[in-house]
Amino acid sequence: MASAAEQLASGISFSSFQKATELKKRLWFTLGALVLFRFLSFVPIPGIDPRALAQLFDTQRGGVLDFFNTFSGGSLERMSIIALGVMPYITAAIVVQLGAALHEPWKQLKKEGESGRKKLNQYTRYLTVLLTTVQGYFIATGLEGLALNQGISAVVEPGMLFRLTATVSLVGGTLFLMWLGEQITSRGIGNGVSLIIMAGIVATMPTLIAQLLEGGRTGSIDPLIIFSVVLVLVGLTLIICFVERAQRRVLVNYPKRANHKGMVQQESSHLPMKINTAGVIPPIFASSILLMPLTVLQMAGGGLDPNASSNDILITISTFLQRGAPLYLLLYGAGIAFFTFFYAAVQFNSEDVADNLKRAGGFIPGIRPGKATEQYFDYLLNRITTVGMVYLVAICLIPEVMFTQISIGNALLGGTSILIVVNVTMDFVSQVQSHLIAHQYGDLIKKAKLKGGGRRR
Repeated sequence: MASAAEQLASGISFSSFQKATELKKRLWFTLGALVLFRFLSFVPIPGIDPRALAQLFDTQRGGVLDFFNTFSGGSLERMSIIALGVMPYITAAIVVQLGAALHEPWKQLKKEGESGRKKLNQYTRYLTVLLTTVQGYFIATGLEGLALNQGISAVVEPGMLFRLTATVSLVGGTLFLMWLGEQITSRGIGNGVSLIIMAGIVATMPTLIAQLLEGGRTGSIDPLIIFSVVLVLVGLTLIICFVERAQRRVLVNYPKRANHKGMVQQESSHLPMKINTAGVIPPIFASSILLMPLTVLQMAGGGLDPNASSNDILITISTFLQRGAPLYLLLYGAGIAFFTFFYAAVQFNSEDVADNLKRAGGFIPGIRPGKATEQYFDYLLNRITTVGMVYLVAICLIPEVMFTQISIGNALLGGTSILIVVNVTMDFVSQVQSHLIAHQYGDLIKKAKLKGGGRRR
């Protein structure tokens, strides 16, 4: 027999959506915030020559700049005030999460509830300002350095004034996006920061599609390759939708209690453990760390002379770390595997879960509470994470291997981008359905009260 929630979900229709005024307000607010994000991506920082910048950016394809440019919706390529996007905020949040799992004082803050969470959020904001300031300053100096190496000056008037202006503009843009994401989360639908990243990725899709179709028309790209791109993307999307909803449900029993009829019965529930506990963090970290040396080499040595013997090592490293190279694929897969296990252990703390179950009187059938339950959760987590690791490595490496011959949109066609878009879309749809179900529950309660009031009269 279907549950009440399932029956309500099956009854959701367009008419019920029309009546949900609160949901419509939230959707309009979310849409307006994302439109504002896209407008800001076209506001450049002061002192930049757009044409020269476009030429310089074309020389830096394949590095971490290309990776971050996809997540910022092309803002980095235009060097807008939100060129860094929300990546510094995400990095800061991950560092604070790791600190809360490894650093004892932060562990205690995490256990303090709402007050501790607010303090950790404050640390995240401080770290975001620091990371954005450092990254903004290095981007400003890197632009000036590229002008000296390659003879193309994207900076109108180089100097300390430009560096200060660019850094302040980038810090302000990132902090505004951080605030905008929090507003979407509280007043809109879904996770605001995730929606901003997805909007940036989706915004570059029309350009990619146009380039693919134009390449097929002119003959520069084989139509069979275009067909394979579409086929692989559809297949990966279906796999992601299936695996991201997959979970291992652990049966938990509670002591027998008397119900309202005086009968003694045993309560039970399920503890869900997701197959992909780490989410999209492992591919993001692995890509960032692996592409960082290549980007540094490109920005620091844009004018390398291939005939100079002193530059042979730099040129060799740059060649081996290019996207699609065998060494890059090997290190990329190893990085994803490492961060999958590491972040899954941080996200799911077996000791805390076992202690919480013990306090609540819950137990797993056949497993003694306490240390034995903790070891059982560790055993399950290792097995589940192994499956999740294989899934993430496959999702991220298949596009890299198959699309290595395509010189356009590599970052957009990467598994990380596909993972983010599909995950955020699924979460968004789930939250819309939750609001509609809550609205229908409210209507049922109102009708029940009216009927009950009529009988009393």
